[in-house]
Amino acid sequence: MTDVSPDSAVLPDQAPAPRRTPVAVVGRDRSVAGVIERYGLLLLLVGMVVFFALLPSSGEAFRSAANINSVLASQAVGLTVALALLFPMAAGSFDFSVGAVTATSSVMAAAAVSHFGLPLFVAILLAVASGVVAGAVLGLLVARYGINPFIATLGMATLLGGAIFAYTNGLQISKDIPETLTDLGSLSVFGIPRIVLAAALIAVAVWFVMRHTPLGRHLFAVGSNASAAHLVGLNVTRIKFLSFALSGLVSGVAGVLLLARQGAATSDNGMNMLFPALTAVFLSTIVIEVGRPSVLGTVIGVLFVAVSVSGLTLVGAPSWVSQVFNGAALLIAVGLAGISRRGADPARL
Repeated sequence: MTDVSPDSAVLPDQAPAPRRTPVAVVGRDRSVAGVIERYGLLLLLVGMVVFFALLPSSGEAFRSAANINSVLASQAVGLTVALALLFPMAAGSFDFSVGAVTATSSVMAAAAVSHFGLPLFVAILLAVASGVVAGAVLGLLVARYGINPFIATLGMATLLGGAIFAYTNGLQISKDIPETLTDLGSLSVFGIPRIVLAAALIAVAVWFVMRHTPLGRHLFAVGSNASAAHLVGLNVTRIKFLSFALSGLVSGVAGVLLLARQGAATSDNGMNMLFPALTAVFLSTIVIEVGRPSVLGTVIGVLFVAVSVSGLTLVGAPSWVSQVFNGAALLIAVGLAGISRRGADPARL
């Protein structure tokens, strides 16, 4: 008589049961390795803050209120741009136009008040609306007509960059920018820069949409498996369209913050804002909610890069360290994100 192990036994007319997940994987988040995986970047951020704060040569300058406020205020716009990236990323797409849309919105707001004498409120509405229009166009191209997001968004970024230079002729728009707006970028409330508070409110709003609304859940469902999302009744085309429209909306708001911070609109095409934002979003996939982008993870990613660059600058690192660090952090984040996905799905090559 042949012995049959319980794990290999199959009842008549019954398909083999799906492979069970090992207990060790299910309980990974409770293990030391799971904690390190989820909070490793946060712990590294805390360690770097302590390290730079205690350095004899630059620690006093690093931990000064002036430096802390400067670091936070300088990252407010970059954080907002990164938050714009979260919507298409959650839906499984990339948007390489967020920097250019931010720069365009900044020029739109500055031109409205400086060249056309429009009220500030109207200028802000026009700037945000321009971002929504750019995002909606991309949504149509990608979701409706199936154009590759990389090509569509890179093309939009190039187009907008050219339009900015054509309009400004390479010059700044700084005349008659209202103090009401520039005060947002330069003044503080109870010792906290106003622009940091504005970026924090935007982050809370994006977090609420992504975590506590049906749209947020649908974005992640489409990003996880668009075919399965379609089969359960989700309008994948509409959700992808909305992801780009929301990205444009937040980028438009970032453009207003950029104008408030700089006090002028420049002919910059916004590409210098794209890569730090990408770095922060990819870093968010390896912390807290491992494997997918998140608002809290993005905030940690922005602070990690900002603290590192600030500390290295204060100890005398050359000016190119910022670009090198951003590039290295982006490569490491992408690599670790890929490793994390393969760990979550052993069948993935």
